[in-house]
Order: sequence, then structure tokens, then C-alpha cells
Amino acid sequence: MTELSITNFLEKNQKGNWLTHTGTVESIVWKTGFTPPNKETIETGVKAEQKIIDDTKYQRDREREYPSIQELVVALYDSNDKTEIDKKRAEIKKKYPKPE
Repeated sequence: MTELSITNFLEKNQKGNWLTHTGTVESIVWKTGFTPPNKETIETGVKAEQKIIDDTKYQRDREREYPSIQELVVALYDSNDKTEIDKKRAEIKKKYPKPE
């Protein structure tokens, strides 16, 4: 479990009923007067969020290396550059393949 997976779970499922956490389920600080879900429910939800994070890692890796918007705009006006852009994108997709 990562801090991000805990935050994602809380933001999606506990809409404002929590205040903070430091990266563990046990560290979640709940709002006064709110009865939190049991630990098993939280851990199951956090594991599901972690799976989403893990399954989409390739997308974040690709995004960091894809051509910038500026490079893409220039490529629209220069067909030689477009070929280079397409080649660069294909290399990045090969480097970070989509999991099956």
C-alpha cells in the first residue's frame, strides 16, 4: 500500500470524513463524530486502488517521455517532423508496453 493508494481510496469513498494520514491505514485521522469503516474494508479498498495505480504505471511512464505539445504543433506544420514524432511515440510505446 502506498500513500497515494490510501489517499485515492479515502477521496473516492470517504468524501470528507477524514482529515489526514501518513501512509498507513492505522494513521488515518477521522473527523470527530464519524464512525470509520472497519480496517478490512479500508484495506480491501486501498488494495484495489493500488492495483489501479500499478496497472496504469505504463501510462504515466509514457506521458513523461512523449513529445511535448509544442513538438506536436510544430510537427503539424512540418511533415518531416511528423514522421519523427510518430517514430518517437512508437519507440516509447515499445519501451513501456500496455500490460495484457
